[in-house]
Amino acid sequence: MNKYINRTIEKKIIEMSKSFPVIMLTGPRQVGKTTVLNILGNSMENKINYVTLDDMNSRILAVEDPELFFRTYKTPLIIDEFQYAPNILSYIKTVVDSKRLDNLVDSNIECNGLYYLTGSQAFRIMEGVDESLAGRVGILDLYGLSNRECEKKEESFFLPDLEILEKKEKITQYDTINVFKKIINGSYPEIYKNELLDRNKFFEAYIKTYMERDIRQLIKVQDEVKFMKFISNVAVRTGQELNINDICKEVGISNATGEKWISVLANSGLIYLLQPYSNNNISRIVKKPKIYFMDTGLACYLAGYLDEVTLEKSAFNGAIFETYVITEIIKSYTNNGMDAKKYLYYYRDNNNKEIDLLIIYNNTVYPIEIKKSSNPGKEAIRNFNVVERFGLTIGNGGVICMKSELFPIDKNNNYIPLELI
Repeated sequence: MNKYINRTIEKKIIEMSKSFPVIMLTGPRQVGKTTVLNILGNSMENKINYVTLDDMNSRILAVEDPELFFRTYKTPLIIDEFQYAPNILSYIKTVVDSKRLDNLVDSNIECNGLYYLTGSQAFRIMEGVDESLAGRVGILDLYGLSNRECEKKEESFFLPDLEILEKKEKITQYDTINVFKKIINGSYPEIYKNELLDRNKFFEAYIKTYMERDIRQLIKVQDEVKFMKFISNVAVRTGQELNINDICKEVGISNATGEKWISVLANSGLIYLLQPYSNNNISRIVKKPKIYFMDTGLACYLAGYLDEVTLEKSAFNGAIFETYVITEIIKSYTNNGMDAKKYLYYYRDNNNKEIDLLIIYNNTVYPIEIKKSSNPGKEAIRNFNVVERFGLTIGNGGVICMKSELFPIDKNNNYIPLELI
């Protein structure tokens, strides 16, 4: 039985391989980056070769004799965890530029789809990529499985536009407790592939690997117990504004250290910082980002929730439900090769008027609230009028909730079932 779940991003990788010499796929550990590329590599007409720099022999060769490394491993080539040998980027640039020159003379010489790079440490990766491969690399982000991927449904980037929603195929409808079961299991492919896997053991091993292979290499953490306490404190604040001062006081570290650690969590893909929206037409805006753990299962594990029944009854249920919705929407953008940071924001001003999510697309603003209720009421859209000050076209707004069907709130806004994300 084939346990591989096709990923939406596959289409974008194939598309980019026709126009970029280098494709870089980045994201947290164990979300399926290597699997996606190897599956595609085996299905393409020209099979893509593979090497991982997790293998110490290959890593040593890449670091100490990169010229021999590239003679040994021919293009097209997947280089997994390439950040362990950042010096190879200059060699890749040389190969790419040479192939491009050859292509000008002979169009049969392929100069695109030469290298496929994966890595789990985004900011370390980008330091070298920006310098060496500018104009030569297409960059994609991959997170855990989306609901639409799990159910083999077509996945487009989410917009609450009524015409789009009316045509969209719904995923399976779940009652509240089963939604929280999906939330507590999270989105890592291994959990879906192996039904016998103990989720708590998986997340315990995941954090151990993250600490050993990412954190110790990226920053010098002198007190790993404090770092674990820090991650757990961030997890229980998912869906909230980032208040670094409160977190650092709780953990017993300086604000400077806390800010560095938040940067590590964000750049290694464990958390997403949703930025507040602002423009010249509005003022008195809160400027702190909101924190979202990109895997709800990992957030629940770190927050101490072991089963869906306890989670659903807890004070944490609203924040983790919002996190679940927001991360599904983020994935709908990144899976389609779009930079979510260009389109997704939240709103809060000094008068405590807040909108959970703003989608800004094609000079149009779409306001969204997120409620665990099946019947939130009109009160949920009470702040939507603030978007009238933005100077943008106003699209359909909505309340994403547990209602079973798409239903109008008023002429511009709708209740949107969770199953239509």
